[in-house]
Amino acid sequence: MATQIDKEACREAYNQVRDDNSETNWAAFKYEGSTIVPAGQGTDYDDFKAMCTDDARLFGFVRITTGDAMSKRAKFTLITWIGENISGLQRAKISTDKTLVKDIVQNFAKEFMISDARELDEDYIRTELKKAGGANYDAQAE
Repeated sequence: MATQIDKEACREAYNQVRDDNSETNWAAFKYEGSTIVPAGQGTDYDDFKAMCTDDARLFGFVRITTGDAMSKRAKFTLITWIGENISGLQRAKISTDKTLVKDIVQNFAKEFMISDARELDEDYIRTELKKAGGANYDAQAE
């Protein structure tokens, strides 16, 4: 059966993360049968990481604040999580299903495909987003 996506519900979760007036900084999308649906959203990145278990396959849209004391900016990332216990067929399918998610989640600086929980470290993600952002104007210690 072809994978579907709940466009309206997923778009609403995506827009909450993008909204500068919202505290929400992540949204997760999971499979419910053959449909991709919102799995949760929140303000604590550790809550998102807790969803990334060995038996899960999901997509995460995350806001990370970068910059220094003089200039803060929001950067966004799309994370595809594939747990260690996910079958080969499901691993292959998630790559094609990602196009459904990308129809909704369109604005992000960097995309990650992760199956090792250590790569979910927030500092690692932040560093990679800074690299993707080009020039780094962080205030330098003199």
